[in-house]
Amino acid sequence: MNGQPGERGEGLLQQAGLGAVAEPAGLNEQAWIDVIRKMDAVYADLLRYQVELEKKNAELEQTQHFIASVLSAMTDVLIVCDTRARILEVNKALEQITGHGAADLIGRPLGDLFGAESRQMAESFSSRLDGETLIDCEVEVQCADGSTAPLAMNCSPRHDADGRLAGLVIIGRPVGELRRAYAELDRAYQQLQQAQRQLVQSEKMASLGRLVAGVAHELNNPISFVFGNMHALKRYGERIHAYLEAVDRHVDDGGLADLREKLRIDHILADMGSLIDGTLEGAERVSLIVQDLRRYSGSQREPESDCDLVEVMRKALDWVGKAARIRPEVILDLPEHCAWRGRKGAVQQVLVNLIQNAMDAMTDVSAPRLELGVAIHGERIRLTVADNGHGIAPEDRDKLFDPFFTRKPVGQGTGLGLYVSYGIAQDLGGDLRADNRETGGAVFTLELPGKREEGA
Repeated sequence: MNGQPGERGEGLLQQAGLGAVAEPAGLNEQAWIDVIRKMDAVYADLLRYQVELEKKNAELEQTQHFIASVLSAMTDVLIVCDTRARILEVNKALEQITGHGAADLIGRPLGDLFGAESRQMAESFSSRLDGETLIDCEVEVQCADGSTAPLAMNCSPRHDADGRLAGLVIIGRPVGELRRAYAELDRAYQQLQQAQRQLVQSEKMASLGRLVAGVAHELNNPISFVFGNMHALKRYGERIHAYLEAVDRHVDDGGLADLREKLRIDHILADMGSLIDGTLEGAERVSLIVQDLRRYSGSQREPESDCDLVEVMRKALDWVGKAARIRPEVILDLPEHCAWRGRKGAVQQVLVNLIQNAMDAMTDVSAPRLELGVAIHGERIRLTVADNGHGIAPEDRDKLFDPFFTRKPVGQGTGLGLYVSYGIAQDLGGDLRADNRETGGAVFTLELPGKREEGA
């Protein structure tokens, strides 16, 4: 045996040239015990550090696999460069577009990746190292077969953990995909516009259906006038024809004078002018009503024209009033004229909808009262339609101009009238507002830009 621990320790000290140490044997034994304990603690720490290191390594591998799977799944191109604009990393999307593998691309200057026409743009990527960001820049990437592929790219600076500039990150998307996305977006927008036009047209037709009685009455007066005049002209024509036949037969002057008096030729000649003028006036009246109807119900966007907004307001009242189920007291606050240039039919549609809504709101009111007004306020013209109904409920104010919102019973309203009217007002460059009146009921205000007649 090699002796006791104390003797071994003393021998080691002698070999080290330190000589004998005159210390109790128990103290040397305690020192060795402490050393062994320290070694055990260090060994335990090493095991713990190894376990943590293996755990961190597993997490790192998992993270690397995750990042690699994300990069492989990306449809957008990804290029990572260093501060010298040399390629450090690319993803599968770039490899598929260019036909070059990652091994062929990594380490090459960024400019080698682009076609001749995009080299200058590639140089601008390098200038991003000053901290600026480049957005939606269209470039052409050189492919292995000699062709080029257009890409829309964004370039941003990359920083390390200490915040120092480490290079560039470039993300691109094939322009073909963008164009397809834009085409789909445009197609959806066109479909939305078409649906909106169909809604407007359906609401026009629904309103026109409610106004049939009023429009029929509006047409009946001039048509009846023309019809009566034409009967009179037909009788006059027969008498003139008989008189001319007598002239052709060379009847003597006395006979012609008697026939002229009998057929009342002089009266006919005096009355013919007024009959023809009245017939023309009635026909023109019918023509104007038909034009208003076409302008109101037409699906095409009407051109701007000169009009009188007071006349438009009165016509809307006539159309709705003659077909209404109630006969309210009507109070008009209108100037003699209010000249305006714009889309007359669009304004008329809004007023018809507003007056119809006011009538509907007063169906159960004992003394219904409708108030219409036209006024000029600076550069704006305000047309108001007010009623003394129950007003607008607080919970309905924010939904009033929403499509298909209505408080009417099923079958009595589509919920599109106010929605369409609001859209028309906005399209005319104006606005449509709704408020409750202090005296009860609601008031709708159509505000239009003060466009005057040409030459006015």
